[in-house]
Amino acid sequence: MDSDPIVLHSAYRHGVSEDSIRHALRNHVDLFDVGDGMTMVIGPDRSGGLIEVGVVERYDDLYVAHAMPARPKFLR
Repeated sequence: MDSDPIVLHSAYRHGVSEDSIRHALRNHVDLFDVGDGMTMVIGPDRSGGLIEVGVVERYDDLYVAHAMPARPKFLR
């Protein structure tokens, strides 16, 4: 993830801050292709808890469409 992604309004639905989203992206521990062009990025938020961040690429730009505490299916 070399470029700075655009965080969409939908990413804030579960109360994850933009700072925590960007921290998780910079320090990710795993990536999952979940289909429909979305990659789920697993990484720590600012407090160290793991969150999942859904990223899509469109027209050479990255967009964050989803963020929430990581669900068990992404923790292995």
